[in-house]
Amino acid sequence: MASLPSSLVFTVRRCQPELVAPAKATPYEFRQLSDIDDQEGLRFQMLGLQFYRYDPSMQGRDPVHVIREAIAQTLVFYYPFAGRLREGPNRKLAVECTAEGIMFIEADADITLKQFGDNLQPPFPCLEELLYNVPGSEGILNCPLLLIQVTRLQCGGFIFALRLNHTMSDAAGLVQFMTAVGEIARGATFPTVQPVWQRELLNARDPLRVTCPHREYEEVENTKGTIIPPDDMVLRSFFFLPTEVSAIRRFVPQYLSKCSTFEVLTACLWRCRTIALQKDPNEEVRVLCVVNARSKFNPPLPVGYYGNALAYPVAVTTAGRLCNNPLGYALELVRKAKADVTEEHMRSLAALMVIKGRPHFTVVNSYVMSDLTRAGFREVDFGWGKAAYGGPAKGRVVASYYIPFRDNRGEDGIVVPVCLPAVAMEKFIKELDAMLNADEELIRVHSSTKYILSAL
Repeated sequence: MASLPSSLVFTVRRCQPELVAPAKATPYEFRQLSDIDDQEGLRFQMLGLQFYRYDPSMQGRDPVHVIREAIAQTLVFYYPFAGRLREGPNRKLAVECTAEGIMFIEADADITLKQFGDNLQPPFPCLEELLYNVPGSEGILNCPLLLIQVTRLQCGGFIFALRLNHTMSDAAGLVQFMTAVGEIARGATFPTVQPVWQRELLNARDPLRVTCPHREYEEVENTKGTIIPPDDMVLRSFFFLPTEVSAIRRFVPQYLSKCSTFEVLTACLWRCRTIALQKDPNEEVRVLCVVNARSKFNPPLPVGYYGNALAYPVAVTTAGRLCNNPLGYALELVRKAKADVTEEHMRSLAALMVIKGRPHFTVVNSYVMSDLTRAGFREVDFGWGKAAYGGPAKGRVVASYYIPFRDNRGEDGIVVPVCLPAVAMEKFIKELDAMLNADEELIRVHSSTKYILSAL
């Protein structure tokens, strides 16, 4: 179930990075980001990888040329991506639409897709070669908002690697842009879904009103060194087939049987991870569930909106209660947290960002879970068909992603990258395996509804 890090080594030959500007003239203007976009927790670079197989029907067509030209055409519609981010008073971010362009790298690798192995999933070997960090380009302000590297493989396949300034878009917005590039690469003259800016829809109300609790943004002191240090970290991906999800569901009480796969996996992984990290039983621990709030609005946000429409609803308890209670306890907390996201929650959150100076969500003893199973990365098609893998390039220390994946037997499941210190990773695997292979007596105890309740 756990994939081992690869020792594969290969050489990538890169051309000089270049700027790809919109193919036609675009408006010069300043466009403000929303009060959800410019929070501190989104001021980082999001990394993605797409692997594409050789397609005989595309013989003679160069993916580098096709994609570079399609990007230039797509930027006519998504011209803010070709600009640069500026920071104004009160840390407010805006895009100066300069049409300078996105950064693009053409590359070739002396390797075939088959050599990556049957199971394409993080961690990927030589990632820094497949997505080169051009010196001076990685800043949040005054730098290219997108960096794309297309690397040809010896087999005729290719890798599309991308780095996005997360303040510009969430996963749904990024996939919308990538899908547009794919449509134009395949011959369309304009995207099926027209981009919508309208970031003012997620700005704070006037007067400012915080009407909901937002414990995900509480200021928590790191008194026990509980932000996991990067030293001795291990990244493993875990592949959950429906059979593994069903094995975990055996622990779910009957009255929670309608819970989603995201909810049951999140409860399970949060609990196993906390046990593995051996926290003080009295320490507060949190799980933050990334929720796409587009549909929570009435009317919903317009189709084509490509800004961040994210919330981070949080479940809070103590390590002791989480680890000593059955799985149903964690599951109830996760379900309740997700249900907190409403239109009013988002309006309140926007106000909180303005009042508090656009803070970062709480990192101390937090675990962030993001469901990308319906985001659509795998479906992005530049003419060579769907991606063999599409999604995050790597896991993060405090976050895991749920990535849809089809294994070499054609079975569909969910890949979850997990990052932990080496000793904790061993404990995590042991704890997870114990749940997957539990006998009926252990399941009976765990599916009990007698919990030590959380007062937090």
